[in-house]
Amino acid sequence: MIAIVDYGLGNLRSVQKALEKVGHAATITSDAAELSRAERVILPGVGASADALAAVRAQGLEGPLKDFIASGRPFLGVCLGLQMLYDWSYEDGEHRGLGILPGKVVRFDVPAGLKVPHMGWNQVRFAHRPPIFAGIDDGAYFYFVHSYHVVNDDPACVATETDYGGPFCSSVWRDNLYATQFHPEKSQAAGLRLLKNFAELPISAGG
Repeated sequence: MIAIVDYGLGNLRSVQKALEKVGHAATITSDAAELSRAERVILPGVGASADALAAVRAQGLEGPLKDFIASGRPFLGVCLGLQMLYDWSYEDGEHRGLGILPGKVVRFDVPAGLKVPHMGWNQVRFAHRPPIFAGIDDGAYFYFVHSYHVVNDDPACVATETDYGGPFCSSVWRDNLYATQFHPEKSQAAGLRLLKNFAELPISAGG
């Protein structure tokens, strides 16, 4: 079973429909027991980090998410679901993240002429190639919409980088944990391939 985490923020149905398109059913749930039974978990999200983190904690999902990731089963964070994994977010203040990956979330500081948010299609370049990128070319285009990006304390976590006024981390990989700043569910063929790869990872798949 693939569980898509429902904490009140996020384009849950579009993720579910994208998985269905590549032949995999997924359940949208906010139930901690259901998450603990899942074979794979996807944490999507759009909006502000503070609201998302507060919602995850209010629904009692922080512990179950951390336990799931520690179990070694495949986990995928998408957009805000990437940013929440870090120690700190500096979006509209300073907010404690889930602390699963070392680092922080900061606002883009881009040259004049570039707009924030970073929105639209952009390329990803591999620092390391995770299994979920099997069959996807270096330089493939994915769809982004975000004003903040992650800064890693552990460079070994960086899977891909993207350029927007300078390079930034656009996806991460550590053992069974994968997370993308871009939206695979909005990224047409490359995004569908990534979701299919994730859905078909061996349960023991690691780094």
